[in-house]
Amino acid sequence: MIGHWSSSRLYVICDADACAGAGWSVVDFARACLDGGATLLQVRAKELPGGLFLDVAAAVVDVAREARALVIVNDRADVAAAAGAGGVHVGQEDLPPLAVRRLVGPSSVVGVSTHSDAQLRSALDQPIQYAAVGPVFGSTTKETGYEARGLEAVREAASITVPRQLPLVAIGGITLARAASVIAAGAQSVAVISDLLSTGRPAERVRAFLSALS
Repeated sequence: MIGHWSSSRLYVICDADACAGAGWSVVDFARACLDGGATLLQVRAKELPGGLFLDVAAAVVDVAREARALVIVNDRADVAAAAGAGGVHVGQEDLPPLAVRRLVGPSSVVGVSTHSDAQLRSALDQPIQYAAVGPVFGSTTKETGYEARGLEAVREAASITVPRQLPLVAIGGITLARAASVIAAGAQSVAVISDLLSTGRPAERVRAFLSALS
């Protein structure tokens, strides 16, 4: 397990539904992204039973190990711990970060999604390594129940997190064309799902993102 926070500006979301819709398994997509130079991945499988989710997460951890990439598991602290992942990402409806920290221990990364300044300020009191803000733009991958907030929301979120030296991840409808503007608005990293699958060549797309964000 690699239990440190990555400085990568690209946070690859390996979403099981999105991968399946594009004809990829989660593991093969993760492998392709790693081949492209990705060092920060999240495994998300909202509809998979726990046992299958564990199998997928453990397989991604295995392929990421050689690349020394950090693998985060979405929602499930138990799956993250059993798979040997480097951390857990939770949403507003999931276990609170403090409870997750008790389950995964002090060395794991814990991140949390926020959709308003109030949620973000509340997250500052939790034992987290990063906060995510979004959706920045409209997204078809995940229904959050929140409206797209635009670049101004990233700027406002950065004004809250920067004084606390808390990394900020932006998510929601981020494309290659938009990614640099999101970083310029104050995010340390952009989380991307659909755009990495859009061309059928994830490794090439990851390289393009890393080049645009360097």
